[in-house]
Amino acid sequence: MADFGEAKLDALASRLKSVEGYLHTDEKRDVIRQLEQESTCPGFWKDADAARETMSRLANAKSDVSAIDEAYKRLDDVKAALELGEETGDEEVLNEAEGMSEELSHDLDELELASWFTDDFDHGDAIVTITPGQGGLEAQDWCDMLLHMYLRYCERRNWKVTVNDAPAADVIGIDHATFTVHGKNAYGMLRAEHGVHRLVRISPTDAKKRRQTTFAGVEVLPVLPDDIEVQIEPSDLRIDVYHSSGPGGQGVNTTDSAVRITHIPTGTVVTCQNERSQLQNKAVAMGILRSRLFELEQAKREAEIDELRGPKHEISFGNQIRNYILYPFQLVKDPRTGVETGNVDSVLQDGDLDKFIVAYHRWAAGLKESS
Repeated sequence: MADFGEAKLDALASRLKSVEGYLHTDEKRDVIRQLEQESTCPGFWKDADAARETMSRLANAKSDVSAIDEAYKRLDDVKAALELGEETGDEEVLNEAEGMSEELSHDLDELELASWFTDDFDHGDAIVTITPGQGGLEAQDWCDMLLHMYLRYCERRNWKVTVNDAPAADVIGIDHATFTVHGKNAYGMLRAEHGVHRLVRISPTDAKKRRQTTFAGVEVLPVLPDDIEVQIEPSDLRIDVYHSSGPGGQGVNTTDSAVRITHIPTGTVVTCQNERSQLQNKAVAMGILRSRLFELEQAKREAEIDELRGPKHEISFGNQIRNYILYPFQLVKDPRTGVETGNVDSVLQDGDLDKFIVAYHRWAAGLKESS
């Protein structure tokens, strides 16, 4: 127990030192001093927009430095508990030290992730769309299962979610789903989920109870800041309104509140029916359309695979980023990283995705370093 504890303590200390380097903590301490001096200068708030930007940079730098300082304090606490447990032979204290080290390890995962999020949009909100692929009715049910999984994951991370559109299918599941996630690093985290998701199970719609393989595609886009300009000509839009088919309380189906916007030049279609008024649904749909058109423009300008969207694959076998096998055995595995678990309920029912998402970003960071 003692050897294991000391080895783990050394590993935590090494990881913390590395994360401190990733986050450039010493440089940020200098930045904090500089920005604090700027904020006390006369006339600082004359340019309100510039002042808010400075204060935002200051808050972010302070947050990173504070997180590192707190991690070192907790590392000292783990060390003290471990030493006390070894001296007294108290298993309860040793177990407490082990639990504290596990919590610190999880927090270091979060700090590592923050250091890998270098895209302009990584720290902001995300728009997630789930689309059925091969599998017919099964694919629609699979979309519903994935929506539940992601809603639970967002709940675990204390992110706020707005389901913009998730119309029920005729027989089972949903036709598709689009939802917006509001929270720190939401886009950075969730872009790990972009791609094809494959499910293998006994079909609940097959009277002969045969094994079925089905697919769904997950698209993850950033919510664009207001200062990002996307040119959209009103004449290029076709806007249709219709009765909402989703939840929304009394009266939701009595008016044409749902909105479908088609961008005619690109064929991009966005729908929203979550809000109670047509104007609100139109505003949300326009925000989603901006993000999708920005993505298309990026791809056109760079003349290469869009870095926000990733490779565009058919939603079918051979293109999956994760396999969810419920029969003949139970396993969830990400072929990109090799991370797997046999506890499928923890993933699908409880949204326990951090192990997969953290591993993906560590893997992706390694690819960048080697390229």
